[in-house]
Amino acid sequence: MNMSRILFRSFKEKNVLTALLLNIAVAYAMLFICRILFMAVNHGMYDDTLADDSLWTMAKGALLFDTSAVCYLNALYLLCLLFPLHYKEGRIMQSVTRWAFVIPNSAGIIANLCDCVYVPFTGRRTTWSVFYEFSNEENMGNIVAAEVINHWWLVLIGVLLIWLTYRLYTPAQKSVKGIGKYYLLRVPLLAMAAFLLVTGMRGGIGKAVRPITLSNANQYVSSPDQAAIILNTPFSILRTAGKKPFSEKNYFSEKELATIYTPMRQFAVADSAEKRNVVILIVESFGKEYIGAYNHREEGSLTPFLDSLIEKSRSYLYSYGNGKKSIDGMPSILSSIPMFVEPFFVTDASLNKVSGIAGELGKIGYNSAFFHGAPNGSMGFQAFANATGFQRYLGFDEYCTAPGHNGKADHDGTWAIWDEPFLRYYAECMDNMQEPFVTSVFTASSHHPFKIPEEYTDRFKGGDDPFLKCVQYTDHALKEFFEYASEQKWYDNTLFVITADHTNHSIEPRYKTAAGWFEVPVIFFSPDGSAPFAPGIDSTMIAQQADIMPTILEYVGYDRPFIAFGKSLISTPAEESYAVNYTNETYQYYKGEYVLQFDGEKSTGLYNIRRDELMKENIIGNNDVQESMERELKAIVQQYMNRMVKDRLTPETDDIENQEPWQR
Repeated sequence: MNMSRILFRSFKEKNVLTALLLNIAVAYAMLFICRILFMAVNHGMYDDTLADDSLWTMAKGALLFDTSAVCYLNALYLLCLLFPLHYKEGRIMQSVTRWAFVIPNSAGIIANLCDCVYVPFTGRRTTWSVFYEFSNEENMGNIVAAEVINHWWLVLIGVLLIWLTYRLYTPAQKSVKGIGKYYLLRVPLLAMAAFLLVTGMRGGIGKAVRPITLSNANQYVSSPDQAAIILNTPFSILRTAGKKPFSEKNYFSEKELATIYTPMRQFAVADSAEKRNVVILIVESFGKEYIGAYNHREEGSLTPFLDSLIEKSRSYLYSYGNGKKSIDGMPSILSSIPMFVEPFFVTDASLNKVSGIAGELGKIGYNSAFFHGAPNGSMGFQAFANATGFQRYLGFDEYCTAPGHNGKADHDGTWAIWDEPFLRYYAECMDNMQEPFVTSVFTASSHHPFKIPEEYTDRFKGGDDPFLKCVQYTDHALKEFFEYASEQKWYDNTLFVITADHTNHSIEPRYKTAAGWFEVPVIFFSPDGSAPFAPGIDSTMIAQQADIMPTILEYVGYDRPFIAFGKSLISTPAEESYAVNYTNETYQYYKGEYVLQFDGEKSTGLYNIRRDELMKENIIGNNDVQESMERELKAIVQQYMNRMVKDRLTPETDDIENQEPWQR
């Protein structure tokens, strides 16, 4: 009997080959159902994509990534099923083989369903870094339990899908009789399966085919913010496991690179510059979309206090975040380090010597403290604050021992102390700090699961979106903070900076685009309203979180060299202002009227976001600015990557061969 007849007979009798094909079909079906659920749960994010993009192209992309995920998840199952050793055949091995199929595929189902809830906040599928991001969270059990309750219907669907995975599993029947026939079937099957497994994982075969990565999803959609539709979570996690996010780039020689862009900064400042206090408020999830000063809402503003403060402040019509997570926001704001590829301080590069606003100002006599109302160590904030020069960290532990406060009773039950009492505590602590000082606080209440204190439940109306209640509550907490601060002796000598760590889920179409998704406020408030922060919304500059540190350093008269990937909003001409961020394996570079999208090798998109704010018309290849923007962005990326890899994030650690004459 030749091989083709053996294979045909095996399929007919539902032996090993038939069982394999049927079970792989079940694995594909589960991923397909999970994608449909993802689209259904998040349809508001992707309505435009379904209307504008080719469904056939998207389907091909989804199949490519699902095939890779199926191969990764079922590699152990295939090994258990096909490994040619006749001694292993029996009831015990059949049970082991079943669970080698059920457990990994069930984990894939759970991961995909979790991202149905998580992607709206991050804009991307979860990667391996998630296991580091929340490693210090003591309350993860409570958070997961709360989400299970809030999304009980999704949990039930997950249980049903896992049960179906178990029930639809097809065990292989008794093998071909005779040892010779057994090995004649199994050896070729294993070889064929291994070949197909590697091909599927790679996304193809041949020297010209590189193993697919997350970035390949962008070729199947019109915009990188839609890549989550094409990807699946098991692939995203497994494909990034053990990967180093930062690798050296060689777009330009070191000599040419230095002429295009350098993050080395030094300001020529007057000796008479005042050492004013600096207070930086990082407001959780407070994107520009929710602030009335930038957006008219028929129902009325959600942020009456912040609107009134903006009238007396310098802010920017075009201002952007450098990441989409809280752990992206802190390095961007306090160390001028944007998020490229993965959050900076969950990578090996976090062990580099790093510059920061507190450390730099500490060199000229500033006292410093960082405040966060979550349990100490949460999100790695305490470690980062210490690494960047903050002299003190005050969190949940310190709040609970502070006189005149309610301690644990003020905890929101999930994340941290409510904003109102913690901001009051923050202000009181500054009453006892020696001037000049620099402090920063990271608020927490405007965060999922979107709860506010019971006494405000009827005062703030959120409509169908509970997050809007949180916005109103945090705006109220900011009002109370400024009312108290304005009565303190340090207030008039203080520059207040207000921004968000990142945006939250978007409602208006403008903020659902790849560019709009990053719009956060950047607000400088000086009580005396003097230059360079005279009141007004600047419509000429492009601002970003990474600009906050260099802007402050120039403002207070800091004349020493430092590293920053942002620029000063004081001395930079408007036409040279820019912003950068990274989404779904794509760098975005904002300059002038345009945003350029670049995948690390080539530009993939160019949009005039002044005239085309919904980013409908990709004018790549049709604009004179494309070449210069790509050149500048490549230089920024090369400086970032090479400095991360070589530990060159401060003037002291910068390579001597690359230093400017004044550094040697």
